[in-house]
Amino acid sequence: MRAQEITFLKLVQGDKQFQVPLYQRTYSWGREQLQRLWEDIGELVDQHLAGEPAAPHFLGSVVLAPGQIQAGGVQRWLVVDGQQRLTTLMLAFTALRDHLKETGDARGVDRVHRQVLVNEFHEGMDHYRLLPTQADRDAYTACVQSRAEAGGGDNIGAAYRFFRGALTQGHEAGDEQWTATVETVLKDLLSIVEITAEPGDNVYRIFESINNTGVGLSQSDLLRNYVFMLLPKRGERIYQELWLPMQQSLGPKNLELLVWLDLVVRGHYKTKQSEIYREQQKRLQPLAGDEDALQREIEQLVERAGRFLRIVEPAREQSPALRAILERLTSWGGQTHYPLALHLLDLLAVGRTTPDDAAQALGYVESYLVRRLICQTPTSGLNRIFMEAPKELETDRPAAEAVRRFLSGRRRRWPSDEELREAVRAKPFYWSGRPPQRSFILRRLEESYRASEPVDFAKASLSVEHVLPQRPAPAWFDLLAEETEPNQTPQELHDLLVHTLGNLTLTGDNAKLSNHPFERKQQILDCSALRMNLEIASAQRWGKAQILERADRLADRAVGLWPGPIGGVKPTGEEASGWAELRAALVAMPSGTWTTYGDLAELIGSHPVPVGTYLGANTSVIGAYRVLTVEGKISTSFRWADGSDRPPPQELLASEGVRFDSLGRAHASQRLSAAELATLLGRDVAQPVAHDPLPEGEDTEAAERFRAQLRQNWPDAYAGIMAALDFWRRQGGHVTYGRHEETSCFPMLDLGTSRRPHLMWPVGIYPVSGTVEVVFQYLKTRSPFDDTGQRRELLNRLNKIDGIDLPEAKLELRPSFPLGVFAEHGDEICEVLDWFVGVAALDLARRV
Repeated sequence: MRAQEITFLKLVQGDKQFQVPLYQRTYSWGREQLQRLWEDIGELVDQHLAGEPAAPHFLGSVVLAPGQIQAGGVQRWLVVDGQQRLTTLMLAFTALRDHLKETGDARGVDRVHRQVLVNEFHEGMDHYRLLPTQADRDAYTACVQSRAEAGGGDNIGAAYRFFRGALTQGHEAGDEQWTATVETVLKDLLSIVEITAEPGDNVYRIFESINNTGVGLSQSDLLRNYVFMLLPKRGERIYQELWLPMQQSLGPKNLELLVWLDLVVRGHYKTKQSEIYREQQKRLQPLAGDEDALQREIEQLVERAGRFLRIVEPAREQSPALRAILERLTSWGGQTHYPLALHLLDLLAVGRTTPDDAAQALGYVESYLVRRLICQTPTSGLNRIFMEAPKELETDRPAAEAVRRFLSGRRRRWPSDEELREAVRAKPFYWSGRPPQRSFILRRLEESYRASEPVDFAKASLSVEHVLPQRPAPAWFDLLAEETEPNQTPQELHDLLVHTLGNLTLTGDNAKLSNHPFERKQQILDCSALRMNLEIASAQRWGKAQILERADRLADRAVGLWPGPIGGVKPTGEEASGWAELRAALVAMPSGTWTTYGDLAELIGSHPVPVGTYLGANTSVIGAYRVLTVEGKISTSFRWADGSDRPPPQELLASEGVRFDSLGRAHASQRLSAAELATLLGRDVAQPVAHDPLPEGEDTEAAERFRAQLRQNWPDAYAGIMAALDFWRRQGGHVTYGRHEETSCFPMLDLGTSRRPHLMWPVGIYPVSGTVEVVFQYLKTRSPFDDTGQRRELLNRLNKIDGIDLPEAKLELRPSFPLGVFAEHGDEICEVLDWFVGVAALDLARRV
């Protein structure tokens, strides 16, 4: 085998084709990997635009083996390893080409298409520079050919849509050179090691060898080995006295995190965790031969390890004020604040700040994170902000003042008091951040009441409750009908209010509260130990006016709890209106789907009328034609911009696969709700499901509650559902139940070990709303259903059953079918469940 480092453009140019063999899995990169790659690309773009020298970013290796060559054909290469990176970059170029088309750069479109994507003088399959596995091929070629179905609901389509959205967002924020610089970076500043096998080599054996090796050395392992190689005389003693105790106290993951943070707080804030060893080696290499200096470096690292432990285990901190804020940031979750927190503890250690000053500085960090979440400020770039902080903080003023001034910079987007108040009233808080962060904010708001006997949140088992229910009974709609605006339905008003902060509280009685009328909820909340619940219970009714009044009261508390930036200025234009978020949602929609003006309004905290006005004036916005009326019809006011040669919206949607009835109404199953749009944007909107190993036996109280709700609402389907759940248990599964507005039911499989559970479930059953959710959103993260082909097979098997119609465009979401299907087709559903268990068990045998 031979290897060479090469740019991506040089790798793919020429009459050649990269074929992904059938024994490889389908394309599987998700939002997390795509986001990480895009952030790396963005750093290179910023450096290039700033005129800074930008070293190529190393992506990894691609292992190739020569394939068969036909006379006059292309040179074929089998992709033994690296298909995920290769496919991702090809999709990035496909999105770039289509972005250039939107901006009117015809030459750029032609350049990218010919240089990267196709062999222009070859036809058929030879036309494509990359040929994915059979299961991914149609989705990929649809993107390359710009077919109507490009950007579907599978992983290929999701990656294409991710890059379309990222390019659109970057283009709007950047200057005229931004897009051209992205093209330069993709072609010339992404480095790949091309490893080629010789003819006759056993390609499958190479693949097995690469993908079945033992655990490699971590970055901290490599650093340790390097350092002690430079300590031939003192190494044994220093290892026993310094390094080993540090390693044991931190553990492998935290040790690796520490050696990365050590670089960041020294000012190397652009260092990635994958580059720790190389950067530390470069820093320490001048000390080779000086064992005194190397010992001092290790001693400093050990001291920093002690400070780092106070961040990850705040109980170690001696200062009450500092311990309290570190505990709050730990409860918030994540590692975003680590670089700045470690820097502040470094300053404290050398006497350049006080515990109270450091605590106040970290309080500004909490405020910054909380305000951004409530206002739904995009999190992109957040890690970089905190990595830059140790180097960028002003040193001639107290630490707290320096941190506040740093975070108040306009580009760092710390929401003002006015913006916070508006977001509390209008934004769907329930879709902000992660569930623990939402609970954290509600807990802090409750604590602000300063009750004489406060709730012990460490012991209380509380969850977020919607006072106005997510699935309200008719009496709730009668109440809302009294407060609707002209041309607004009670359902639309409900959707705009239900997830806002003014309608949310914490309770341990979620199952009791359910979707009862407000009078019954009052009785339950009036017995609560939480002051915010007693306040809700004192209201005479619960509608729009009461929700907005409570939102204003909570906003007052939020402003007092979490101070804002210095000279906070309310954003204007696109930033304030939510139009950027609206456009991002439209780009994220898979082909073959549609949504409504009301769904978009609910997503961004607006109203259907201004959404319709905005899109009516901006029909060139990507995906604008996918927004229909609540009946699923094309709006009578929709018009393409003058001079456009695009076909009518219904014709365009039909070419993507959207079905219309004789009255011109789009099929309801292909509609994306606001919650589904939020999911596509990466927000955590899922209903919580128990992931902890369950005790022996099922929750009998919850089980009986589920059966009672099922008998009451769906008596005809009761026997079929119970039979299916019994069948599931006989297959080795168990059943767990939700504890929220309705007692949902989840047939679970645990194919892991006692130490490492591997839970999966095919559906969630909701007896009040009468739906059965097929949880593709969760399955795509669990083997073997992380394979698009397996999820598609599950969808196809279910769709063969009368009454089930799941759109393929929702392969990364949670589409549903009517619970009533169990009434007549329970046996057929059991056949699908049997197939599901068999596929999962076969995958377990392979993994073991």
